[in-house]
Amino acid sequence: MTTNRTTQTRQQQPGDDQSNTVKDPNEWTTGDEPMTGAQRSYLKTLSDEAKEPFDDNLTKAEASKRIDELRAKTGRGK
Repeated sequence: MTTNRTTQTRQQQPGDDQSNTVKDPNEWTTGDEPMTGAQRSYLKTLSDEAKEPFDDNLTKAEASKRIDELRAKTGRGK
């Protein structure tokens, strides 16, 4: 029974369904909050690498979009 229960639990783990893992930043409920520290750090690194201006006043959603743009430009998105 324990094995069965473990198997069932693993099948129901959040994140197993890939349709829920990537959301449009425009649909984020917290997208209008200031970007996170992790976003700020990564965005600064990407901006420096791409020789692009760094905007410290982006929202979470804006930062996510900018990170995607700069990852494509720097080749980190491959």
